[in-house]
Amino acid sequence: MSARAKLAFFRVMAFVVGVGLLVLCAHIVLRYGFDNHALAWWPSPHGWVYMVYLVAVALLGFELHWGLGKMVGVMLAGCVPFLSFWVEHRVHGRALAQIEAAESGADRVSA
Repeated sequence: MSARAKLAFFRVMAFVVGVGLLVLCAHIVLRYGFDNHALAWWPSPHGWVYMVYLVAVALLGFELHWGLGKMVGVMLAGCVPFLSFWVEHRVHGRALAQIEAAESGADRVSA
C-alpha cells in the first residue's frame, strides 16, 4: 500500500470515527438524559470502528516514521468529540507535504 493510500485510509477513518463519536455522544445523552435506548446498538460497532482507526494511524505513522508520542496523540484524538476532524486536517497537510517531498527526492535520485 502506497503512502498516499495510507493517508487516504487515515482520512476516511478519521472522518468516520469523528462522526461515530458524535453519534456515541448522542447515545449517551439520549440514554442517560432521556432514558431513550434508540442508539443502544451503537457503542459496540463504534468500538470496532475505532480499532480500525487505530490501525489506520499506525500504518500512516510507521510509513512516515512518526515517533510513538505523535502516533499515540493522533490515536487519542479519536476519543474527543470534534478533535479528530481538526487533527485529521493538520495531519493531512503535513503528511501530504512529507509524502510529496519524499517523492520529489526519489524523482531526483532516479533521474
